[in-house]
Order: sequence, then C-alpha cells, then structure tokens
Amino acid sequence: MTSEVIIDVQPKEISIALLEDKNLVEYQNEKREEASYSVGNIYLGKVRKLMPGLNACFVDVGSERDAFLHYLDLGTQFSSYEKYLKQVQSDKKNLYPIQKATRQPDLPKEGSITMLKQGQEILVQVVKEPINTKGPRLSCDISFAGRYMVLIPFGDKVSVSSKIKKSEERARLKQLVQSIRPKNFGVIVRTSAEGKRVAELDNELKNLLKRWDDMITKAQKAIKTPQLCFEETGRAVAMMRDLFDPTYDGIYVNDADIMNQVKDYVSLIAPEKKDIVKLYTGTVPIFDNFNVTKQIKSSFGKTVNYKRGAYLIIQSTEAMHVVDVNSGNRTRAENGQEQNALEVNLGAADELARQLRLRDMGGIIVVDFIDMNLAEDRQLLYERMCKNMQKDRARHNILPLSKFGLMQITRQRVRPAMDVNVEETCPTCFGKGKIKSSILFTDQLESKIDRLVNKIGIRKFSLHVHPYVAAYINQGIWSLKRQWQVKYGLGIRIVPSQKLAFLQYEFYDSERQFIDMQEDIETNS
Repeated sequence: MTSEVIIDVQPKEISIALLEDKNLVEYQNEKREEASYSVGNIYLGKVRKLMPGLNACFVDVGSERDAFLHYLDLGTQFSSYEKYLKQVQSDKKNLYPIQKATRQPDLPKEGSITMLKQGQEILVQVVKEPINTKGPRLSCDISFAGRYMVLIPFGDKVSVSSKIKKSEERARLKQLVQSIRPKNFGVIVRTSAEGKRVAELDNELKNLLKRWDDMITKAQKAIKTPQLCFEETGRAVAMMRDLFDPTYDGIYVNDADIMNQVKDYVSLIAPEKKDIVKLYTGTVPIFDNFNVTKQIKSSFGKTVNYKRGAYLIIQSTEAMHVVDVNSGNRTRAENGQEQNALEVNLGAADELARQLRLRDMGGIIVVDFIDMNLAEDRQLLYERMCKNMQKDRARHNILPLSKFGLMQITRQRVRPAMDVNVEETCPTCFGKGKIKSSILFTDQLESKIDRLVNKIGIRKFSLHVHPYVAAYINQGIWSLKRQWQVKYGLGIRIVPSQKLAFLQYEFYDSERQFIDMQEDIETNS
C-alpha cells in the first residue's frame, strides 16, 4: 500500500488529506485566523461556576462557552499541581524547579468538586474540542505527547505501550527511559519507540521537557486569566506526529514555510525520510493535481455511493450518527437475495470504515444493514467490520448485529465531525434564482481584468475558473486568453480549478495571494 499526505495551504485555512493507494481516507481542515481550542492546548484558567450535582465545574479558558471539568478529570496529582502553581506564582522572577517540588498525596476518587473555589486559578488541558453547543472538555492531568513518548509531570512511573510484545524490548525501553527521566516526571513509551536508540529517546525527552518549562514560565508570568500557556503544534505538524509512518511515499506541500516546518519535524524523528517532504509548485491547485477535490465532493454529503449502485445514507443528530445501507439499482439476482444482501453489506462495511475516518465521526454510530437470514453471514459481516476498523487510530468498540439487523459502534470523539458542504450556491445569483445571460460571462471576466490592470495596477495574475470555462478560454490559436494578453499587455495565467462552480472565478496575484473582487461582484449583481 502506498501512502501520501497532501497539504493545501491557503491564506485563511490549511487542509490536509491522507491518501492510501490514491484513495482519500482522512481529511482535516483548520482555519488559520480563528481562535482554536485544539486538543493538547494548556491554559491557566479560572473556575467560573461549581456544579456539585454533577460533581463538576465550568472553567473560563477564553472560549465562547465555558469549558467543562469533571472531578475525576482533576487527576490523582491535582494537589501537587495546585501547590506547585502557588510556589511558581509567588516569585515572578525566578522559576521554582519542579524537581525540588514535593509530591502531595493522591486525590481520592470519591472526593467532591467543592474542594475547588469559584475564581480559583488552575492549569487545565483541552481533551475535547468544542462540539455543537458544548464547550471544550478539560483535564488537569497534563501531558506532553511526542513521537516516541508521552511526558507526564508529577508522575513517578515508566509505562511501555502494550502493543510492544517482545518482553526483552519492553524491559530495555523501560530501563533506558528510567535512567534518563528527571525527578517528578512520569513517561509513557509509545509503540513507535520500539528499536530506537538512547540518543533518539533522550533528544525527544529534552524537547518535551522544554515544552514543560516554556508552559510553566508563561503561567508564572501571566498577568490575567485565562492565559494560553502552551499551544499544540500546528495542524500540519500535529497530524504528522500522529500519522507519520516510515513507509510514506511522499508528503507534498504547496507553501514553503509549512513545508520547512514539516521537513524539520520529519528530519527530527526520521532523518532518512526527510527527502519525501516536497514543495509542490505546479500551476494546477494541489488538491486537483492529486485528485483530492473530486474525492471530497463525492465522499461527503448525505448520500455516498459505492460498489455497483449501492449507497449509504448518513445523517447526524446531537445524540448519534445514523447510517442506512441501500442496495440501490442493483439488478444481479442470479446468486439469490441472501448472497446479494451479503455483497451489499460487505461493501458497505468497507466504505463505512473509510467514512468514519474521513469524517472523524465520533460518539454513537448506528448502522442499519440489509437484513440477512443466515447467522454465518451476519458473523462474516461483523468480522469484516472489525478488520476494516483495525487501521483506525481512534478508540472504538463494535457490537455484533442485533436481532433487528442493527450494528452499534462507539468511536472516540475529540473534535467535531468533519462536515463538508458539497452543494454549490450559484456564484452569480447567490441563490436568488436569476442570473445574467451565460454568454456574457466572459465579458464580465474581461471587465474585472480591465479593473485589475487599469485601476488597481496589477498586471501579472492568475485567473482560477471551472475546468470547462478554462477550456473555452484557452481554445483556438486566437483564444480569449491570447486576446486579453495582447489587449492589456499582461501576464495572465488561466488555472482550471475543480473546487469552483461553473460560473465562479477567483483572482490571485503573482505571490499567490487572493485578490478580493467581492465588491465588484455585489455591485454588478
């Protein structure tokens, strides 16, 4: 299997696609300018309201809605954090080293949230992003995740991933990390550390300790709360940390700065693979070049088609996601109804496993498969679903088919499900239902070009249009593109873009920065 990561960097957002054998299996999109309460961020927050009935409290971390913190999420070492934070904040100049701190007794599991006080400052880490009407979910059990290990302040144990099966390797890693970890820090050794040398592990441990020092220094010098003390690495690098595999064939980025960040990270964890990170400089949009745009448009939405006319209907509610399997217009009946139902259901299991990763659907998922009479067929479907979900990094649990033919799946939810609107609003009428004559569209484009050249003074730019429109503009020896070049004496480049609607267009300058022509569009519409 070949795996490739495609990173599309735009002025307002970053999109990341993971391809396996050219098929889109994971997709992430992150706004660059909006406040982001990403999983892993650490805040110096303030207790806003105690809820003894829920044994929880609401904490102000700066989000639109207060974050939720349950008593059990305070962590066993909360008392140690609380005392250490007071010691740190008592001296704004000198940082009290954590190695000298005294570990306090573990917090009892049967305690009450009333141990906190309204207005109290506490260190919290985001474990779930805001979802729908809910604010972020918090924990006081702070950790710093790296490629090979997870650093846990005020921990006292070294644990090794259960996925490392060899007892000799588990003992080696545990003894090695035990010898290099500083006092008052615990470590969880991840699966990717298997076979790694002491120098590699020591180097990452130093990086994680630096993150802790930087975080606690910000908490020490915080003038007001809430205060962001540690921000998880950008989406591109964070995804590389969780997804990176030495078998990757290529990581393609269309922005030099982000490409350097990714390359630096890959060089740190796998120096021999740094050359797979490449800068994409093609004229065609990067997602179009790797056939990502078309797959996004066909994979999202309410209806998802798969093999031989069968399709899934996917609908989401506040409580759960519901999936209905339909055979569609299949006409093969020579194998009998039972065999056809099995084939449709097995295909649905393959596509559904991809959809769960692609949309990052979490919580409860209920799937209504086509009814099957044979117990062995129902067992085969259950085993197929379990096998397909083995590649999913999110924690999940799958139950066999119920007597009603329903399969229940729970999947870890840490951020909102990815929802891509694949329906297009008419860019000419903006949903009003009336547009100018299509034959005048190229005249409208020329008027925009005239404004760019003669009023704004931009003489070199790219015009992104639908592929059909691009073909029309470029056709013939004396094409429209050539006419515009001669008439305005400019360097214009026509770029076909699959993400644009039929009569939609975008202008970009020579530095690939978007040129906002919205005022002109609204004036002329």
